[in-house]
Amino acid sequence: MSYSFTTPKGLRRLLVRLRVSGPLAWETDPEASDLMRFTARKYEALAVKHRCDSSAGAAAAFEAMRTYAVRSAIDPWAVVTQAVKVSLIAEERAAGLMCSVDQARRPEISRHHDVRRFCDTEADLPNFLPSLAVEPFKAVETPPTRAFEAVEMAIDLFTALGWPHDTATCALDYIASRLAESGSRSKTHAALRRDHTARALLDIDQDAWSTVLRIILGNPNPDEACTSDGHGVLLRLAIGHPVTELLDDDLLVFDISSTAPRPAGLIHA
Repeated sequence: MSYSFTTPKGLRRLLVRLRVSGPLAWETDPEASDLMRFTARKYEALAVKHRCDSSAGAAAAFEAMRTYAVRSAIDPWAVVTQAVKVSLIAEERAAGLMCSVDQARRPEISRHHDVRRFCDTEADLPNFLPSLAVEPFKAVETPPTRAFEAVEMAIDLFTALGWPHDTATCALDYIASRLAESGSRSKTHAALRRDHTARALLDIDQDAWSTVLRIILGNPNPDEACTSDGHGVLLRLAIGHPVTELLDDDLLVFDISSTAPRPAGLIHA
C-alpha cells in the first residue's frame, strides 16, 4: 500500500527509499523534489518567526531528514519539526550574539543578551556608567566629554593604531557594557580577565586580552591608581585628555598596536 510523504509512515518510506538509492537520489527523484517544496512551505512561517531567511527552515529539515534518527522514528515529521525549531533558534541567537551557530547552541554562550552598542540608546550615559562620570576641571571651559563620546573616541584610537574597526567596536562596547553592570573599573577588570566569551568573540589570546583590559580600564595595581596608566584610556578621555596626548604616549601606542588582531593572510611562517 502506498502512503503520501505527508504522513509519518509515508515520509519514512520515502526517506528509506532515498537512502538506499544513493546520494544522487535527492537531486533526481521527482518525489524528493515534491517533498522539499512541501517542506519549504511547511516551515517558512517558523523561519520568519525566528527572523531567519524563509528558506532556512527547509535547509534545516533537509539536514534532519538525512539522519538515521528521523528514518527510524515512530513519527518522523515530529522529529524533523523539533530539529528545525532547534536550528532556527540557534541561528536567531547567533545573529543576535554575533557568533557562529555552533557557539550559539552552547548554553554558556546563548544565555547572554544580544550584542548592542551604547550609542544606540538615548539614555544619559554618564548616569548609566557612573564610574565614568567625573567632575570637569575648573579651568576647562569646554563641556566635559560624555561617556559614550569617550567610548567612540577610544574606538577611533584603536582603529587608527591597527585594529579593525568592527573588532575595536565589539571590544570597547563589550567592556563598557560590563562596566555599566558592575559600576567599578577594578571589579570589571577582575571579571573580564576570566571572561572566555570575549576572547572567543575577538579571537585574541589571553596575554593580548589582559593588555587590552589594562589599556582601557587602567592598571589595577594600587600603586598605579593616580597615574595615567592607572586611570586607563576611557577615564582619561572622559575627563578631557585629548587624543593627541594619548598618541604622544609611546608605550600606550605600542601596546595598542601590538594587540591588534592580525588577518590570517598576513601571518608568515
